[in-house]
Order: sequence, then structure tokens, then C-alpha cells
Amino acid sequence: MSLSRLWQQQGKKEEARRMLAEIYGWFTEGFDTADLQEAKALLRELS
Repeated sequence: MSLSRLWQQQGKKEEARRMLAEIYGWFTEGFDTADLQEAKALLRELS
């Protein structure tokens, strides 16, 4: 999340989205946790 936010601030939105989407895709459960909800929100922001 931190690296994705840094890249977003540096104008590297596509790289940030791609990396975060790949990692988010590893999960099969736990989507109601704060961390994954935050990641999903950031992915929406980066899209």
C-alpha cells in the first residue's frame, strides 16, 4: 500500500495499480478486513 501510494504521488499510477492489483489478486478470503478494503479503495482510485 505504501509503495503504491508513493508511486501514485510520483505520477506512476499505472505501475502502482498493476503491482497492487497483482498482490490483491493473491487473496481468496478476508476481503472484509480493513487492509483489503483499503487496498480495494486505492485500486479504484488508481483506475
